[in-house]
Amino acid sequence: MELNHYQEQARTTALYPNVGENPIYPTLGLTGESGEVADKVKKVIRDKGGVFDESSSEAIMLELGDVLWYVAQLSSELGFSLEHVAKANLAKLASRADRGRLGGEGDKR
Repeated sequence: MELNHYQEQARTTALYPNVGENPIYPTLGLTGESGEVADKVKKVIRDKGGVFDESSSEAIMLELGDVLWYVAQLSSELGFSLEHVAKANLAKLASRADRGRLGGEGDKR
């Protein structure tokens, strides 16, 4: 599946206040779902000795889908296609790699 196709299909399920002019709602959803991913990983470390079995991996994958949904909605709210976001990210990373700046901190490295 292509990213923009996913974004278009996901948009048909966007049911929140002021869809099309509300970047706050998907931002809050993104942070919540990201926290759920982190919580499931934490529980693998705590309860399963850090072993990601099929069940825990599947549960994390489903949460990652929710993260992707909110990324798609926020991108739409801001007027960006997911493919544009992905390409911009790869260009940023390639620039950092070319300059030997993949490690470290800060957006402007």
